[in-house]
Amino acid sequence: MSAAGNGRADGPRTTPLRVDAQRNLEHVLRAAREVFGELGYGAPMEDVARRARVGVGTVYRRFPSKDVLVRRIAEEETSRLTDQARAALGQEDEPWSALSRFLRTSVASGAGRLLPPQVLRVSVGEDGSGGARVPQQRTQPGSAELRLVPEQPVAVASVPAVAAEDDAGASALLEVVGQLVERARAAGELRADVSVSDVLLVIATAAPALPDAAQQAAASARLLDILLEGLRSRPA
Repeated sequence: MSAAGNGRADGPRTTPLRVDAQRNLEHVLRAAREVFGELGYGAPMEDVARRARVGVGTVYRRFPSKDVLVRRIAEEETSRLTDQARAALGQEDEPWSALSRFLRTSVASGAGRLLPPQVLRVSVGEDGSGGARVPQQRTQPGSAELRLVPEQPVAVASVPAVAAEDDAGASALLEVVGQLVERARAAGELRADVSVSDVLLVIATAAPALPDAAQQAAASARLLDILLEGLRSRPA
């Protein structure tokens, strides 16, 4: 068989391989979002592979370590939340409507279950000193605060640590959510003691993982209604 003949024979087989590789990547990313959303970032890579219906070796070929996969999912979800916050800022004139729209959109997307660990790392501060705080965080003695960790964080409950140099996306999210919070507070529609960290906790808390999609949506909506009532200021 001639070289040209070999070329014609090999050509049609290469394109499906590239398509299959892309499809496998999409399956792995979708499975990772589902598994980590249900079980947390401590879930093993084998669970991701089973959900994606691929071998665990396929997962490791695309993501050489679990930290790399976790970082990819966290970055994508952080970017999604940032886009949702910016959309709420740009499309809602009323401060409370903007904040509540962001919360409802974020909870409905399920992104709260996938917030990066360095954003949802809670530490208790006695005097509020040290650490890079969430924008507009109001620190009170003895209160719990969410903060971005300035150096490599210590892994907690088997959650892979995320390097400080990957905090750029998280910082952008905190900045735009801070604008939503400040607008609502300045308008007198948000309780004065509510911080950016409280809003992020609402997103994470109001996104339960239930086996039935309809029940999950109903539970999320009901819980968010209750939490929004808790955030809103009331006339004296």
